[in-house]
Amino acid sequence: QVQLVESGGGLVQPGGYLRLSCVASGDIFSVDAVAWYRQAPGKQRELVSALPDDGATHYTDSVKGRFTIFRDKAKSTHYLQMNNLKPEDAAVYYCNARSDYPIRRDYWGQGTQVTVSS
Repeated sequence: QVQLVESGGGLVQPGGYLRLSCVASGDIFSVDAVAWYRQAPGKQRELVSALPDDGATHYTDSVKGRFTIFRDKAKSTHYLQMNNLKPEDAAVYYCNARSDYPIRRDYWGQGTQVTVSS
């Protein structure tokens, strides 16, 4: 089992920035990939960014060039740096960790609210 605790959400003006953090504990050596998802009101949860162990980052098109996912394994923490935030980025953001062996398991943080408004 892996436990995830998020922090870093809040209210920011358009064009501003936030950094989300997600600290993992438990069976962290089983984690094969980390990611961030978000869910806006009335919408499905969507993948924002993913970082598997091979380092091949993925970003959804709407955040490319603005968001950066990175990981500090020594701190068992992964981050989402969000720059130039737009109102459409407002959502509850969830951190995710995935293990693939022996079966796929997804672990989730509790969610943190990001509000982008002037």
